[in-house]
Amino acid sequence: TTAAVAMAQEPLTVADLNGEEVAIEDTSRTATLGGVFTETVYALGAQDQLVAVDASSFYPPEALEEKPNFGYYRFLSAEPVLAQDPSLIIGNAETGPPEVVQQLRDAGVPILLLPDNNDVRAARDLIDTLGRIFDKPAEAEALIEQLDADVAAAEELVAQAESSPRVLFVLQPPDAPMLISGEVSAAGNMITLAGGSHVFPGFPGYLPMTPEGIVESAPEVILTTEASVERLGGWDAVYEHPGIGQTPAADNDRIYAMEDLYLMGFGPRTGQAIADLALLLHPELQP
Repeated sequence: TTAAVAMAQEPLTVADLNGEEVAIEDTSRTATLGGVFTETVYALGAQDQLVAVDASSFYPPEALEEKPNFGYYRFLSAEPVLAQDPSLIIGNAETGPPEVVQQLRDAGVPILLLPDNNDVRAARDLIDTLGRIFDKPAEAEALIEQLDADVAAAEELVAQAESSPRVLFVLQPPDAPMLISGEVSAAGNMITLAGGSHVFPGFPGYLPMTPEGIVESAPEVILTTEASVERLGGWDAVYEHPGIGQTPAADNDRIYAMEDLYLMGFGPRTGQAIADLALLLHPELQP
C-alpha cells in the first residue's frame, strides 16, 4: 500500500524559515495554518491529507466547508489543534502566539514554519516545497508551469498600459486602526507588478495612517480588501470614511476591493491576480 511505502521511505527533510531542517515522516493528517498553504495543497490535489485548516483558508471555498478550522493562525490555542491529532502542522512566521507553537512542539507535533515571502518566486518555491512534502512532483511541476504562463500573460498585459496611477492600499484589520501599505509588502508588490505607482514609495510593511494623512496623499486609486470593506461597514461606509471620502480616488469612483487571499496570498493564482488588478488600475486595458 501507499502508506506502507511511505513508512519504508526515509523521512523527508525540509528547511524551515530559519534554515533548520525539519524531518517529515507522516503527512496523512496535516493541518495548514495559512490560506495560501491550504490553497496550494488543494491545487496539488492533496486535500485528502488535510485534517484541518485555519480560518484564513478562504480558497477554495470547500476547504472551510469540509475541514475543521482552528480560528486564525495568529491567535491559536493548543487544545483544538491537538484535538485533531495532526501528524504535521504547516505555518509561517506569524503562526502563533509563540508559546502555543512551543506547546504544540512539546506535545510532539512536527511543525514546519515556511518563509512568508511576497513575490512570484515565493509562489513557485511554495508549490515546489509542498509538492515534495505531499509527494506530488508532477502536479507541482504542472502548477508551476501554469503559474509561469499566467505571470507572463499578466506582464504582457501590464506592458500595454499607458497609465501609472498613484495607488494607496488601505487595510482594516479586526479591532485595530486602519493601516496603509508601504511599497515593500504583499500589497505593495502586487501594485508594482500590476503597473501602479506608490503614494508612499520606499517604506516597508504596514503603518497606521490618520484621515489627514490619507487626504494629503491624494491617491488616484485606493485599493483594499473585501474583508476590509466588510469591517468598515460596507461600500457606503468606505466612501463616507474620514480621509478616504476626500480623495481623488473617491471623487472619481476609483476605490477597488479584491479578495484578501487572491490579492496578497502569492499562491498558485498570482498571475491571474496581477492581470485582474492591472485591469482595475488601467482602464485603457479593459477589453
